Amino acid sequence: MEVSISHKIAISFEVDLVRNQSISFEASNLQFDPLHNICCVYEKEILKMAEFTGILEFMGRLPIQKALTNQHLIFRSHIDRFWKNATYDEEHKTINSIVSLNDENKPIIITEQLVREVINFPNDENSPTKFPEKIVKECMLRMGYNGPLNKANYLKSCFPKLNKFLIHSVLHALSHRKGGYDVMRDYQMNMVTALVLNKKYNFSKIVFHYMAENITSKSKTWIYPRFIQMMLDHAYSDLESDEENDLLVQFHMDNEMLKVLARYHKNHPEPKTKAEFFGFIKDKNYVDPDPVDHQIWRNDEEMKEASYAAQLKKLSKFKETRNEWYVKEKKKKRRRKLTPKVQKEEGSSSQPKKNRQKKTVETMLVDESEEEDEAEAESDAEKDQDPVSPETEQVLKDIDYELETEKVGGGEGNDVENSSSSSSEEEIDETERVKRIQAEVEKEK
Repeated sequence: MEVSISHKIAISFEVDLVRNQSISFEASNLQFDPLHNICCVYEKEILKMAEFTGILEFMGRLPIQKALTNQHLIFRSHIDRFWKNATYDEEHKTINSIVSLNDENKPIIITEQLVREVINFPNDENSPTKFPEKIVKECMLRMGYNGPLNKANYLKSCFPKLNKFLIHSVLHALSHRKGGYDVMRDYQMNMVTALVLNKKYNFSKIVFHYMAENITSKSKTWIYPRFIQMMLDHAYSDLESDEENDLLVQFHMDNEMLKVLARYHKNHPEPKTKAEFFGFIKDKNYVDPDPVDHQIWRNDEEMKEASYAAQLKKLSKFKETRNEWYVKEKKKKRRRKLTPKVQKEEGSSSQPKKNRQKKTVETMLVDESEEEDEAEAESDAEKDQDPVSPETEQVLKDIDYELETEKVGGGEGNDVENSSSSSSEEEIDETERVKRIQAEVEKEK
């Protein structure tokens, strides 16, 4: 139900009455907050609006006008009944509740698509709800944010006045929280980034998500009362409306609110550095520079600006937070450089060469079974043998060399004699060699 001028005057009178009563609203246990889900008013006739006229043209171009500015009458009994009976169907992704029509309960089913349709959010089901944190923080820097870069939440008071007005509108109209309107949190920063860079953003999914969470967390406070009433009236246009006794009064944007918004605190003075307009604020034809991956936050022309280098310097100190509302950057896996394995060769310092007994070919015929037995015995002997040092190895080589020399020297006679006596000579040589080896091993021990 749209609000007429007479209704606005009446509501304004009631708001003044409530404000003059020293009522303290605590968001932690508050069922209804008159500052939550309010309307933003961009009328230049409001006296204090003169301080914010520089951004009003942009605010009027935003594609979420109905969500920001539609003053819809809200009725206590409707909102109370809806939230008391609301259940969430996880399987079908629906919120189910009831309305009262002619003293009869009627069902109301809310889906993400219904939120999108009724509030005229310009997104589809595939629009993103998360951006990389770095692009969001860079956008905040371009908007003149002068607080700590790596804080999880950004104070509204750390922004220049005109951008502060934009943030104020988002926090009061679209946030699911009641209270804490000076602090901009994760998904709210995503929203502002989407509006400034003209990005697609799934506003309806965010609203539906927090409506469902309000049910599953069992708090069931009256969040989004203006949006809820819009959807109830959309489903049942002839709901009973008792404006005298049942009207819920919200504190929509007015002169008093703008007075407070224009002020800065001594702990958070107004930023001295002027923030130039950019993106969709500056140019109504601005096109999102990276609508798919969301890794680029400036187009080619904007990268030539002098402020780009200064902001990159600030971003060099950026640290990613553990926050579910940001897209995590894909970090390249570091490949460990494997230390080359040193091939263990016989005779190297890491693998002493085993002492191999030199095999001498015998001319006599030997039974195959006997030959295999001798080979196995020789192999076992080699396995059982203790490893020796390089020095001992050298001694063994010298012994082998001497024996070979002696054989060569003594073989210059008759070939037949040499052939007939080769077996006995080799046995003597081998016996002598074994004795010398044993002596060297004992010496080494």
